[in-house]
Amino acid sequence: MVEHSPRHRRRAQGELESLVLSALREADGPATAGWVQERLGEDLAYTTVVTILTRLLAKGAVTRERAGRSFAWTPASDHAGLAAHRMRRVLDAESDREAVLASFVTGLGPDDERLLRELLRPPRSDGED
Repeated sequence: MVEHSPRHRRRAQGELESLVLSALREADGPATAGWVQERLGEDLAYTTVVTILTRLLAKGAVTRERAGRSFAWTPASDHAGLAAHRMRRVLDAESDREAVLASFVTGLGPDDERLLRELLRPPRSDGED
């Protein structure tokens, strides 16, 4: 039987992706995988960081540009934009979009419902109250 030390505990799904994205957001600009690895300060292999960044690229959560023989990575959007992207991916994966949206909306609290109504309201023309 293999025992896992606390240092090698199994992480929750998406936890490493969140850590990598947080590190990228702290960068002053595009960051290399090596920089992200150092920033996380964990015992993560460089190849693990590259794998996570590559998965995030496939999900549209990061972009990359050539930096010598490597790549420099940048978050594609802020927290809200990434959350919205995940919500759209879930919605796109369902066959009955209307049922999913209806279930989502009926589960909203009064404040969120009011906010959603405001966001869906057509923009006002100048002079309207």
